[in-house]
Amino acid sequence: MRKKGRVLFIGNSHTFYNDMPKLFADICRENGCGVAVTMLAHGGKGWDFHLKEPEVRFNILYGGYDAVVLQHTAHPMGDLDVMEACGKELVAWVAQSGARPILYMTWTAREDGEAAQPQMAEAYRRLQRQTGCELAPVGEVWWEYHGKHPETELYDGDGRHASLAGSRLAAAVIADVYLKGKPTEA
Repeated sequence: MRKKGRVLFIGNSHTFYNDMPKLFADICRENGCGVAVTMLAHGGKGWDFHLKEPEVRFNILYGGYDAVVLQHTAHPMGDLDVMEACGKELVAWVAQSGARPILYMTWTAREDGEAAQPQMAEAYRRLQRQTGCELAPVGEVWWEYHGKHPETELYDGDGRHASLAGSRLAAAVIADVYLKGKPTEA
């Protein structure tokens, strides 16, 4: 049996839609790993917003989490230099706390399509390379899954947020990354 973990999710509506952190916790439990989740998410907000919120730094440093999942604004992503600078600072806080930073790469809007995903993915991959943290490549898996299962609607009606199936996919990708790095009890 795996140890019980504590995971903090920081993001926006792509994090809180369909109670995605709960879906993540359910998947972890199904795989023998009990997880308590906490979420700090505000619709449409990116990492620049979260850096200014005192509860974010406090939760990261003193919440006793073993992982912190970081999701930046998606549609649009905004200034990528700001994303990178703020992401580095958040990752540094997480590392300082002793927790594992996990970047949560989102997916492109339906109207932008799969062709726009590489630009979004590269912003997250660049930050991963610069910081050495883990990456949950949800956006890339999203389009791969869509290609294999076009009958499954991953988008909510607005064409930006996830349907329940899309949130389950996001939770599964994040859980896969989290569980691979989770130690087992001796």
